[in-house]
Amino acid sequence: MNKKIKTRSSAAKRYQKTKTGKILHKKAFHGHILEKKSQKRKRSLQRKGSVSIGDKHAILLMLPNY
Repeated sequence: MNKKIKTRSSAAKRYQKTKTGKILHKKAFHGHILEKKSQKRKRSLQRKGSVSIGDKHAILLMLPNY
């Protein structure tokens, strides 16, 4: 019997895969101590960033069913 490959639930919560194959992640430094950060900086931290090519392979191994 073949075993199903399970998705790492921690990775599934942190990353999203786009239709073009890119992997998006939430940017850091937007959790707390926001008073001293400028509005422009906070707006750019709200948007999702794309994962680097070096990390993409490892993340795709954690997300086999995506």
